[in-house]
Amino acid sequence: MDQSFAITPSVTWVGKIDHELTHFHGEELSTHRGSSYNAYLVRGEKTVLIDTVWRPYAYQFVENLESVIDLKEIDYIISLHSEIDHSGSLPALLEKIPGTPVYCSQNGAKMLKAHYHQDWNFHPVKTGDTLDIGGGKTFTFVEARMLHWPDNMMAFLSGDNILFSTDVFGQHFATEFMYNDQVNQDALYYEAEKYYANIVAPFSKMAAMKLKEVKAMNLPLSMICPSHGVIWRDNPGQIVEAYEKWSSYYHHNKITIVYDTMWQSTRKMAEAIAAGIKQADSEVEVVVRSASKHDKNDIVTDVFNSKAVLFGSPTVIRSPLSPIVAVLDLINAMDIKDKKAATFGSYGWSGEAAKVMAEHLEKAGFEIVQDGIRTMWVPDEDALEQCRAFGEEFAKKVK
Repeated sequence: MDQSFAITPSVTWVGKIDHELTHFHGEELSTHRGSSYNAYLVRGEKTVLIDTVWRPYAYQFVENLESVIDLKEIDYIISLHSEIDHSGSLPALLEKIPGTPVYCSQNGAKMLKAHYHQDWNFHPVKTGDTLDIGGGKTFTFVEARMLHWPDNMMAFLSGDNILFSTDVFGQHFATEFMYNDQVNQDALYYEAEKYYANIVAPFSKMAAMKLKEVKAMNLPLSMICPSHGVIWRDNPGQIVEAYEKWSSYYHHNKITIVYDTMWQSTRKMAEAIAAGIKQADSEVEVVVRSASKHDKNDIVTDVFNSKAVLFGSPTVIRSPLSPIVAVLDLINAMDIKDKKAATFGSYGWSGEAAKVMAEHLEKAGFEIVQDGIRTMWVPDEDALEQCRAFGEEFAKKVK
């Protein structure tokens, strides 16, 4: 669906659904369900375009927009975020309608100039500034710095009572059903939480403060329209409540074990530790992930919603294996609080990996609750029994 559809009599979605997208931010973020680039056309006495779509679809976007409206009727453009998945079609569009005022944050103006090297007709705004488009419709701007770039902002449309929330409350979720009540709820919430864990979590303190600020405005929300994924029309406050939980360092009754292995010795340790955990606590969810075989962003999501984690790796040249280091680097940025951890691994002649991983986890904000367990070469039954006992001890300490 690359045409358009009416959200309200005065608001039309004019974005792009990208079913083929498998990775985002280069190759850094997996998008198993694709994504959408949401742009919105708002008509009052004046007409406003909110955001555009990713650069590869720029001319398709402009052509589609021309089928909906005479471009010369667009009075203002609001750019909520300068990242190229949102602003990438601006050059092609402004070739057609040069001089159209572009409303954005102060940082947004700087970043758009740095991206496109064009001195467009910028109108920088800040929190509390408004844009009256007539017909009882006024935009009120709310800066959302570092959620997740310095330039992000939101815009609330009175009259229709819609919050255009930019990346906040979004998901990488391509679907022909564009509303939250039309899609599978488990899939929706998984993608929303994965989005938070991998993109917003490093800025949880700022997210918590911004949520308080927005709630204090007592906005009468009928819908939340993010820049990616579905529109929240059924009880839109539910995603606000979810963000409040996620920004407050929440967790499930869950333990995630992340390991990598060379010759299966560390894998055997991971499985024995998992068995020990379940023996000690049958109610806890135990998830076992291979850092080299499972998707790193899904692993980050597991870590995000776990109360405790265990990391395991053999020692290679005094270090853990590189896939483990990559995951540790990712979670180091997550602003972790109130999570516990321990480490394990096999080794041949030195065995520093367990200590190195513990240092990484401690730096990331985890509490190391017990010394790591190591097995030399291939674990025999006695060594595996020690791993099971290690898992039981860990489960009791984090219960």
